[in-house]
Amino acid sequence: MSDPAALSLLQTIHHNLLAVGHMMRAGQTVALQREVRELLADPRFDDPLRLERRGFKVYSQTDEDGILQAIFERIGTTDRRFVEFGVGNGMENNTAWLLAQGWSGLWIEGSADSARQIGETFARPIAEGRLALLNALVHPHSIDALLVRGLEGLGRAGDIDLLSIDIDGNDHHVFAAMRAIRPRVVVAEYNAKFHPPMRWVMPYHEAHVWDGTDHFGASLSAYEDLYRERGYSLVGCNICGLNAFFVRSDLAEGRFAAPFTAENHHHPARYHLVPGFTAGHPARRFPG
Repeated sequence: MSDPAALSLLQTIHHNLLAVGHMMRAGQTVALQREVRELLADPRFDDPLRLERRGFKVYSQTDEDGILQAIFERIGTTDRRFVEFGVGNGMENNTAWLLAQGWSGLWIEGSADSARQIGETFARPIAEGRLALLNALVHPHSIDALLVRGLEGLGRAGDIDLLSIDIDGNDHHVFAAMRAIRPRVVVAEYNAKFHPPMRWVMPYHEAHVWDGTDHFGASLSAYEDLYRERGYSLVGCNICGLNAFFVRSDLAEGRFAAPFTAENHHHPARYHLVPGFTAGHPARRFPG
């Protein structure tokens, strides 16, 4: 297959494997390549409004950089500002590539060690006033105050182009409480184990720390409900079953593949395509 989309996703997977020094037998590599080619041969993805074929990796975990590029090609940008929670050390997230292209924004990271690394690695954009960094844990009761404080030097809170949420737990509750910003696009990690139409949300726990199991976040159908209530449409998910992409509903119609439902856009957990997730998320307990 010479489809450039298939090649781009294969290259993304290969890049990820090299980035972590992951060793695979030749047979395993061929099997992964065959799986991706078969996935992208699905006739549903021939619809030019779908996003699966547009994915590629620069600094994102998998193919989110390419999907976000495709989204903003269709809806345009305004102030090119972003907010991202849970950015790690800054070298693999959903907004580093945008920062490299001249965007500005706020990163909130709970780990003091990761925040220190960001301060060193990204000293230049921080000094230039293009990147603000807060070392803080994100909770529903404090999120708006954090956003107002963090965005103070980057322009007021309110409308921004992009929000990315990946805090491995209370993501649903934090977004439900958020009022200080109104992003045009949101990237949200979803729990792909729970297929549509199941609506499951991890009970809120202020001291939650992800333990590596399947007890985190919310199902895609639960997110579809929440985001629709807040004025957003689900326009796609990446093929590994990690992230869902939401666009403000007034911007989505006619630009993305309808219907904007979990049933249409859900991808199951294909964590074996992501180094570090080869074992998936082992079950911790029955949901509830």
